[in-house]
Amino acid sequence: MNQPIKTKIVRSDSFDPWHNLALEEYLFRQVEKDQIILYLWQNQNTVVVGRNQNAWKECRCSKLESDGGKLARRLSGGGAVFHDLGNLNFTFIMDRSLYDLKKQLHVILEGTQKLGIHAEFTGRNDLTVDGKKFSGNAFYFEGDKAYHHGTIMIDVDVRKVSAYLQVSREKMVSKGVDSVQSRVTNLRNYRPDLTIDEMKETLIQSFQELYGKSPEPVLIKEQEYHLKELYAKYSSWDWLYGKTPRFDVSWETRFPWGGIDLGLTLNKGIISESKIYSDAMNANLIEDIAAALIGRPLIAEDIREGLETIGGVEEDKAIIEDLKNWLGIKLTEL
Repeated sequence: MNQPIKTKIVRSDSFDPWHNLALEEYLFRQVEKDQIILYLWQNQNTVVVGRNQNAWKECRCSKLESDGGKLARRLSGGGAVFHDLGNLNFTFIMDRSLYDLKKQLHVILEGTQKLGIHAEFTGRNDLTVDGKKFSGNAFYFEGDKAYHHGTIMIDVDVRKVSAYLQVSREKMVSKGVDSVQSRVTNLRNYRPDLTIDEMKETLIQSFQELYGKSPEPVLIKEQEYHLKELYAKYSSWDWLYGKTPRFDVSWETRFPWGGIDLGLTLNKGIISESKIYSDAMNANLIEDIAAALIGRPLIAEDIREGLETIGGVEEDKAIIEDLKNWLGIKLTEL
């Protein structure tokens, strides 16, 4: 007999991205079996990069900081996004057995429908209206827990999106568009009177219709919960920027599932360090691929053997196959 789903709604009163990401991870660590949490939060003037992205390449960091903004890095994969107070973030945090992307997205799509806006899921992780993106989504899995989070652009200053984000030429060509501004939109363009509070209440209503009634939403204030260690992690230089070794070999390309920027450090022809920057959605897979190359000679057959040690679902195997073929070609050019 299936256990009833336990639901919880959490809101943060902080606009500090390091606090909000720390709280997100805290809730992730604490989520119970058969439980799903809807967490709603906002960041002020922030660029959030994906787990494996090179912050220097994705964000004009100096400009962001000089304007009083903050750089943040999340646990999940995917690409860089800009947040201000015209944006609402949501996170579904759950027992992994409850993970159902279609159902989770239905909460958002049903919410926009209630507001009289017809939206749809397109591409690998976007929600769009009239072909323009108003919500990007990313995912993280660890053990028996999972989360899915995303943005909802209600009244974001799109000029700042272009000012702070650096989108590679390869990515723009692959999407067939000329600028960031040309491919994003605010929901206020379709409902000029829409507010963040109305969006929150609509999402809460939609969430409870799909998952069942919840206790009253919990408002977590910035000083509540023991987040000191997690906050220190999310605000640290190592987490935000990490070390950038001097690589002996550096290759870059773009696949339909994401970009790859691979750096290898060699010691007598053996790979001693391997780093992959990527906006691929599966952050753990990218880290597993980088680790599988360490200790192997820079020879096509050895690289292929290393990649073949990585397991995974069919989608992961397709990514690994792409990399085997690409690296095989690059190694013949050395």
